[in-house]
Amino acid sequence: MSGTSLDGLDLALCEFENLNEGYSYKILKAKTLVYSADWKEKLKTAQKLSAEDYFALHASYGEFIANEVKQFLKGESIQPEAIASHGHTVFHQPKRGFSTQVGCGATIAARTQITTVCDFRSLDVANGGQGAPLVPIGDKLLFGEYKACLNLGGIANISLDNDEGERIAYDSCEVNLLLNHLSEKLGLPYDRGGDLARSGKSDLKLLEKLNAPLYYQKKGAKSLGREWYEENIVGLIEQSSLEIKDLLATAVEHISDVISKELNAKSIKKVLVTGGGAFNDFLIERIKAKTSSVLIIPSNELVNFKEALIFAFLGYLRLNQEVNTLSSVTGAQSNSIGGAVYLSL
Repeated sequence: MSGTSLDGLDLALCEFENLNEGYSYKILKAKTLVYSADWKEKLKTAQKLSAEDYFALHASYGEFIANEVKQFLKGESIQPEAIASHGHTVFHQPKRGFSTQVGCGATIAARTQITTVCDFRSLDVANGGQGAPLVPIGDKLLFGEYKACLNLGGIANISLDNDEGERIAYDSCEVNLLLNHLSEKLGLPYDRGGDLARSGKSDLKLLEKLNAPLYYQKKGAKSLGREWYEENIVGLIEQSSLEIKDLLATAVEHISDVISKELNAKSIKKVLVTGGGAFNDFLIERIKAKTSSVLIIPSNELVNFKEALIFAFLGYLRLNQEVNTLSSVTGAQSNSIGGAVYLSL
């Protein structure tokens, strides 16, 4: 798994079992490979490439993933039946009929000699859906004891069951895309614990502008990508003359405003919180201050690798020809079994 915040490549060796009462899971081993400055820049600017260079990156990033998987598995007594690779999203434009991820699955399968499942979003998009979020089926089947699951990654997404027992979910707002962007201006990869934001002062005028986009009022299936963030948020930040600590304070206030409003509107009491933003103590404090929801932050392993775990689960469901994409979440015409499979013989 590689998220929009470009923290690195998440690798997780997972085990699943289909029990009568549901599914069980284990994370046997997990690691985050922090991107080199070169890879981070390549992925960050991939949307600017020519078609030829884009596909060259698609192949080379697939080679990179394959090599890292082989290194990760070296010396392990347990070898996986399959690799489920989300890749790294470059273009997410479901209204135009596509959502693309670099990281060629064929290359991964060929280099590792392990069956590889990839391209999880395209079938849903072709079926009229957003192609995202995809994690909610894992939330429902693996973490059903929680009223809702909130992931604070590059982009925040939330999933929960509606009154009819159907799983619904959507992207809420940008989180680490914005916070890390600001921290990098000070030469830092991220704002550890939210300490810089805590030392700053929120600016009301900028906060009103950040909270203004119509996306936040939109109901039903909806998803965000880097394109939306760059079009609606980056300009507001770049035009501001505020100090970085004050921009961070305002960004945290904005993110907590949007998320707490969602939690309060649905009267959610028990929320599982994962993703890198769960380590931002100041952000968590601000969300808690604005909602009556109980935020439950699990072990560091689950905080860091829940998305990788669930994409492994999506691959497991795909290979067993079971539904892994919910139309109640994405707005597609029907549920589907998404993912291209490259078989290793």
